[in-house]
Amino acid sequence: MKKTVKKAIIPAAGLGTRFLPATKAMPKEMLPIVDKPTIQYIVEEAVASGIEDIIIVTGKGKRAIEDHFDNAFELEQNLLKRGKLDLLEKVQFSSNIANIHYIRQKEPKGLGHAVWSARKFIEDEPFAVLLGDDIVQADTPCLRQLMNEHEKTQASIIGVQQVHEDETERYGIIDPITQNGRLYQVRNFVEKPESGTAPSRLAIMGRYILTPQIFMFLDEQQIGTGGEIQLTDAIQKLNEIQRVFAYDFDGKRYDVGDQLGFIQTTLEFALQDESLSSSLLAFMDRLIVNKRV
Repeated sequence: MKKTVKKAIIPAAGLGTRFLPATKAMPKEMLPIVDKPTIQYIVEEAVASGIEDIIIVTGKGKRAIEDHFDNAFELEQNLLKRGKLDLLEKVQFSSNIANIHYIRQKEPKGLGHAVWSARKFIEDEPFAVLLGDDIVQADTPCLRQLMNEHEKTQASIIGVQQVHEDETERYGIIDPITQNGRLYQVRNFVEKPESGTAPSRLAIMGRYILTPQIFMFLDEQQIGTGGEIQLTDAIQKLNEIQRVFAYDFDGKRYDVGDQLGFIQTTLEFALQDESLSSSLLAFMDRLIVNKRV
């Protein structure tokens, strides 16, 4: 019997060192893109794709994530009394968006370890993984595209997109064997290859559909690149016993994992907001003129 994907893991236990000192007391996943924290965009994509249950893997100092997706009675009552119903609707939306569960990763041992921490929640089902550093805008949600391919193949599907050759050392890179449209069968998955050694420019972009057999290899707790337990290494081992595909998903991916990407994403999302775009464009024009003087 075919199994469909109903559960998702969102790892959110990272230290956010690229955004210090802002992330000293605030989870990087709660940094806002305009008026929503980055993690809400990820949760919304999962829900729009048909995911029913989400487990967020947190760490020390991440309580604000749980609070954001919980009810805020006093705030809601205050907004109701003041007649701010549009804001009330937004606040309640984040509280009711999905069935969200939490587990704490006690030590920052890497992405593979974070996924492994949620193994009892997943049990014997295929599942999704969404990383918070990547926001994707697409007509069909990125994760839904991968789920569609999984329903055809019943195999693990890894989301990829092309990157510039000088960027390949920042990502997990696939070594494709065959291509059928946007779907690739993969020979090898290589975690952050050294410059000039990447087998392709197809980079793993923070969206995965994985079969539960991945936990056999994550159980090994093997240390990989950067002294951490890498999910890519486990995927490579999984690929040796069952087919793992990569899918070049359609959509624009925004990298919010570093300062420049975060700022660029914020600007572009603000320009998409009709209430902000005109004033922001005028401000940017003045700023550019002043910089040239």
